[in-house]
Amino acid sequence: MRETVIKINGLSKSYGDIPAVRGLDLEVFSGEMLAVVGPDGAGKTTTIRILCGILDPDEGRVDILGHDLRREIEDIKPDIGYLSQSFSLYGDLSIDENIEFFADIHRVKDFKERREELLEFTRLTGFRKRLADRLSGGMKQKLALACTLIHRPRIIFLDEPTTGVDPVSRRDFWKILADLLNEGITIIMTTPYLDEAERCTRVGLMNEGSLMVVDTPMKVKAMMKGNVVEIVCDKVRQAFFGLKDLKIVREVQAFGDRLNIVVENIEEDTSRAINKLKEMGIEVSDWRRVNPSLENVFISMIKSG
Repeated sequence: MRETVIKINGLSKSYGDIPAVRGLDLEVFSGEMLAVVGPDGAGKTTTIRILCGILDPDEGRVDILGHDLRREIEDIKPDIGYLSQSFSLYGDLSIDENIEFFADIHRVKDFKERREELLEFTRLTGFRKRLADRLSGGMKQKLALACTLIHRPRIIFLDEPTTGVDPVSRRDFWKILADLLNEGITIIMTTPYLDEAERCTRVGLMNEGSLMVVDTPMKVKAMMKGNVVEIVCDKVRQAFFGLKDLKIVREVQAFGDRLNIVVENIEEDTSRAINKLKEMGIEVSDWRRVNPSLENVFISMIKSG
C-alpha cells in the first residue's frame, strides 16, 4: 500500500472577491511525481504556495508527512523544498557560495560533502566558481534545484521549473528529476507544458481553482470523448475557422501545418470535413486518426465543463 505524504481536504483560497482555489481535495503518495497543469489563473501557484506554508488558506486542512500544515509548519519545513518561478539566486555570489548560503538558511552545518554531491548531480562542478549572474537560464535552474535540495528534503515543490529554459537544458533538468524519483523523493510540480506532464506518475488538470481530474496520463487520455483526426492541409488558419462552423466537428486545434479535429464517426465525419475544406479551395494532403494527447483532453473538458 502506498504511503500518503500529503492529504488535502476542502482547500480554498480567495484574493478579495476572486476565488483562486475552490474546495480542493487531493492525496499525494510517497515517491511519485505529480504534475498540476492548467492555464494562467487556474490556481496552481496559489496551491503550491499554500502547501509550502507561504500562504494561509481560507478554509480546509492540509496534512504533510502526518503534520497539520497550519499548526506544525516548523515540523514540516525540514522535509520540504520549494523552487518558485522566481527563485532568488544571488548574482554576485558564485555557485559554491549560493549553495553555502542556502545551507546556512536551512541550518545545514556539514554541507560540503552534500554540496559536492549536488554539483556532480546537476553537472555544475566545472562551473562552481562562476557568478550566478553569468549563468545561462538552464544552469540557473539547476543551481536553484541544488539549493532546494541542500537540506535533503523528502518532498519538493517545483513551480514551472523549466519555463523559459532552452530545450537542451530542459531535457537535462528532466534527467535530474528522474534521478530524484529513483532516490524516492516525492515531486509535486506545476508546468505549462503538457508533454512534460505526460512523463509524470500522475497528472492533475486544474481550471478556475478546481481539479477536474487526477490520474495517470494514460487514464486521463482514455477519458477523451470522440475521436481525434489529424488533417494536413494548406491555408491552416482559413481551414481552422472553416471547420469551427461545421456541426459534426466538436473541436478544432491548429498545430503548425495541420489541424486536429474531434469527431464522433471517423470515416463519415472526416470525409464531410475534408469535403468542406475542398469547397473552400483548401488542399488536403493527408489525414489519419491519432491518439488523443493530454492537450486534446484538457481542451475538451474545459469546453464541455
